[in-house]
Amino acid sequence: MFSPSYYRRCQCKGPLKDKEGNPVLDADGAPKIGDIGLTCPKLGKGHGTWYFYFEAEPAEGGKRARVRRGGFAKLDDAKKKAKELYDAAMAGTDVLSDETCGDFFLRWIKAKKSLARTTRHGYEEHINNYLVPHLGHIKRRDLKFRHLDRMYDAIEKENAERILHRLRVDQLQKDRDEAHRAWVKVSGKKEERRAARRAFLDANAALREGKKGLRKVTSAATMHRINDTLRSALSWGIKREQAFAKNWAQLVELPPVTRPKPLVWTPERIQHWKRTGQKPGPVMVWTPELTGEFLDFVKGDWLYELWHSFIFLGPRRGEMAALPWTEVSTDALWLRISQQIVEVAYQLYGEAPKADSIRTLSLSLESADNLVSFRAKQEQKRQEWGDAYVDTGRVWTHENGEALHPDWISRRFTRLVELSGLPPVRLHDLRHLAATLSLLAGNDIKVVQEKLGHSSRQITSDTYTSVLPEMMRAEAESVMAVVPRDVPFKVRTPLVIPEAAWQGDIAVFFAHGVRQSGDKWAVGAQPQPDSDLLGMITLAGRGQDDAANAAVKWIRDHCAANDLELVRVENFNDRYPEEQRAGFSLTRFTIARSESPDLDGWELPTGLPPSVSRTTRRAPSRRRKAA
Repeated sequence: MFSPSYYRRCQCKGPLKDKEGNPVLDADGAPKIGDIGLTCPKLGKGHGTWYFYFEAEPAEGGKRARVRRGGFAKLDDAKKKAKELYDAAMAGTDVLSDETCGDFFLRWIKAKKSLARTTRHGYEEHINNYLVPHLGHIKRRDLKFRHLDRMYDAIEKENAERILHRLRVDQLQKDRDEAHRAWVKVSGKKEERRAARRAFLDANAALREGKKGLRKVTSAATMHRINDTLRSALSWGIKREQAFAKNWAQLVELPPVTRPKPLVWTPERIQHWKRTGQKPGPVMVWTPELTGEFLDFVKGDWLYELWHSFIFLGPRRGEMAALPWTEVSTDALWLRISQQIVEVAYQLYGEAPKADSIRTLSLSLESADNLVSFRAKQEQKRQEWGDAYVDTGRVWTHENGEALHPDWISRRFTRLVELSGLPPVRLHDLRHLAATLSLLAGNDIKVVQEKLGHSSRQITSDTYTSVLPEMMRAEAESVMAVVPRDVPFKVRTPLVIPEAAWQGDIAVFFAHGVRQSGDKWAVGAQPQPDSDLLGMITLAGRGQDDAANAAVKWIRDHCAANDLELVRVENFNDRYPEEQRAGFSLTRFTIARSESPDLDGWELPTGLPPSVSRTTRRAPSRRRKAA
């Protein structure tokens, strides 16, 4: 039953009295001075603060559990707090606990037995670098939203100081480099060189001193991850023991984080990079042509087959580092991703990927041939190294058989890109490239999702589907086919498609537009550039787009009048050089006959058709392919 007691007390000091009202004396017989609290004669309106206490459920062994709080200016405030604590106690919260948030966070991370190693490492970094320094001293029972708000304000203040520190270091770096150049310039001049060398050494010492205490800026993305860690901890405390009144981390508002969209290395961006050395964005993707150049460049590298697999299969580096030969079948054309190597403080640990990342990848004949070739190279190195060869059973290794460190793979790839002279991409960007190439080949987004090992199509769509120029061009060309334009034209020669132009029920021909003078255009249809015209129209148009749109309307009208189906429209206007686009247009049409056979002349079948012998499936292998 909730029956709290309320009373006033103050912090006044005076002669102490015992229960009978007699003065309490010290060893010398003098009155003992202390907090007179409840017995202060000034207690009343305007003096002292309100306190309360109530009895909670007894602890283990029947031990008395009294909840006491004080320091309230108004009685209503004390009543409100008493009710709040009573409700929390009835819900299971240990309102008598003096545990600090720091102790709670350490207890929480210790209790999380099932965390992946990298996830645990990230949580521990957040606890040690942010949560304990800012929230660790607060009693767990007193944690409120304002404390979290102050923590993120402090982080942003620290960021401002770190940015200024980095700017100072950048200036010291420039000063050091300038002093070094000045030292080099005075070569041969003894006195000037001695002074320049002294200036360089001083600048270098200032740079070393300035770098002390330099720390990374806490980005908005990192703050979101810190808040995720805090939310997980508070949620655990609420579910397990009602340790908090609310999950305050859910109420925090942080700066928005925009996931960087992959950008393609177009010629314009490459020119800008060559001129300034700046990447247009943090995530860059090669075009198919640049990808081919890179593969040609690394053809002689020991790990050529690994780079080929990254580009066309899109695995993570830890997955490739852990891949064993037992999970590869070059005959059945598959490999299974079921292990990964994770790096924590440059130490390697093997663990299973997340459930969605365990997958089987289909191999092309070329990819399978590459694996066969790499296995042969490994066998050759095994014989050359003899007893010194390290047999790890892994697919990708150094020449002496040692396993590859994931970070070493990244650094090796970066070095090869630098040597190739190609615009820079990161190793992880090859996952974007693999997804984009797969989409360019016409594969569904679901296929790409399973290939990359994502938990949902949305992640794949949002993250890895950068658009290549070829895809943008195809999309732009398709618009004209689905949105017909009404461009007036005159039919000079009616369109007639001879039987020789049909291949079965399909006919393919071009509409070639030529500007005659001013805005006068003539558009003729023909199967080949040197063949006779199938028909011709004329129009008044502002450019090649009008000529192409008129051709689409012409062919669409012809198909509607002759019971034909317009299957596909392809615009090739962008194939002309810039200086010729004002005078020419080219569009290709694919049409089909839509007649279907009827039942005349047929006898209705009464039995099953004769069985058709099945062709034996050819086992995919390099030898059969060569045969």
